Amino acid sequence: MYIQALINLLPITVGVLRQDEAPSDTLRLGPLTPYKKAPSVQGIADLPSDCSVDRVMLMHRHGSRGPIRELPLIQGLAKKIAKAHDAIANATLPDNLQFLKQGYATDLQVGRLTSVGRRQLFEHGVNFLFRYPHLHADAFVAGNEERVIESSHWFGQGYLGTKAADSAFTTLPDTGNNWLRPSIGCPAWNDNHKLATAQRDAWSGRYIPPITRRLNGLLPGVRLSDDDTRGALYACAYDMASYDASPWCEVFLPAELASFEYEADLAMDGAFGYTIEPAVLGPMLGALYVNKLIERFQDTAGDAKPMYLEFGHDTTIIFALAALGLAKDDPPLGPGGMDPRRKFRTSDQVPFAANMVWERITCGTSFSGPQIRLVLNERTFPLDVCAKTEEDEVYGTCSLENFVAANKFSTGIEYDDRFWKDTCKATGARDVLVDQSRF
Repeated sequence: MYIQALINLLPITVGVLRQDEAPSDTLRLGPLTPYKKAPSVQGIADLPSDCSVDRVMLMHRHGSRGPIRELPLIQGLAKKIAKAHDAIANATLPDNLQFLKQGYATDLQVGRLTSVGRRQLFEHGVNFLFRYPHLHADAFVAGNEERVIESSHWFGQGYLGTKAADSAFTTLPDTGNNWLRPSIGCPAWNDNHKLATAQRDAWSGRYIPPITRRLNGLLPGVRLSDDDTRGALYACAYDMASYDASPWCEVFLPAELASFEYEADLAMDGAFGYTIEPAVLGPMLGALYVNKLIERFQDTAGDAKPMYLEFGHDTTIIFALAALGLAKDDPPLGPGGMDPRRKFRTSDQVPFAANMVWERITCGTSFSGPQIRLVLNERTFPLDVCAKTEEDEVYGTCSLENFVAANKFSTGIEYDDRFWKDTCKATGARDVLVDQSRF
């Protein structure tokens, strides 16, 4: 199935690899952002020439997908535009709304990996081979979700070409001890959405109505609702995810898109990061990933591989960052105001096709022991939580020994131990897949 899909996509990939067709780096739509490299961190240098990467652990988010729960809002907007065809045809519209004279229809596919998403993963597979030509992997592990599984196959096609057919593509079962979807084994995870939803709705109630009023002033006879405005914002995001372009993105002012991004940050931080309730829940769930990382980089089981290629969700990355204390804001994010300098930025950290790469590094003389480095969306992400030396500050690394010592919270947790059960209230009677399936 995946080989045939690759053949079907080939004419598309040849055309879309041109740089002039890449999405704008300035478009910031939270976790719905088209893939882009993260901003560079000022002052971080390349590794010394006597250092080399000897072990890699990749966690790759699935590529761009179609809408899920947002689709009815986009469809409702399209129906509203169609119903107001005559009023729009006779109206004098600004340039950025002229497209509505031809109407707006949508055929977005629910939750499926798009052609844009397939291209993202294929290209990332190619680039990954060039980044680590001295290492090799022929096993791909995906979380149990169709778009995640398909993403692993497209990455494999880019990484190995026709040899991917001889590789092992496996799925991590939906069991509790799942470092790619850790909330699987934590029924209480669903409860944290109450605060996240309340914070998101409080912010949404501040910025959406003024946009609706502004657009209705430009579109006489249409009478958009706040839901229609939200549909237009999602149309921008999901048209980009599906077609690499959307006329709706030009409709909104920069401040309006910034508020849309912040709404997403509030929701994701509140559901998976630092403003989750109870506060220990996000870091505890992320501990499964951190412990797997430490186990592999220390080779505690004696069977470590040089490279691990795994595929999951944006939530996988956010849980891990929460366990590590990275991208943490003080004071925490809240609906009272938007800090443009905040550290938690889903547009930078978990866009579609986000990739979190952990490297174990050995050096001749620059460092005395193995080092660890995080490369998030192709940029070094400084490990401030374990940096001890001037060299750590310069290269964004820290020693593996200091990394382990800094993560005693994670290493002190085991799935299904007493602390886990008390935090998750794990009765086994509730289904946690329903909410998470939308990510």
